Amino acid sequence: MTTIPPLRDEDRAALLDAATAALGLPPETARRAEVLAQMKFIGDAARSFLEFPLGDEVEIAPVFKP
Repeated sequence: MTTIPPLRDEDRAALLDAATAALGLPPETARRAEVLAQMKFIGDAARSFLEFPLGDEVEIAPVFKP
């Protein structure tokens, strides 16, 4: 099983700063703590799915192409 390390708080904050700058958004300090908390929650949830062990008999789903 592969373990994915969580992002550090400093890395998450740097990612938020870079994303807001890239989108040309003003820094919003009133909601910053809430946004960082949500980023942590989403990252933790994603990590649990990515780390779930799958057996060799499991096949990936085909990609839908219209």
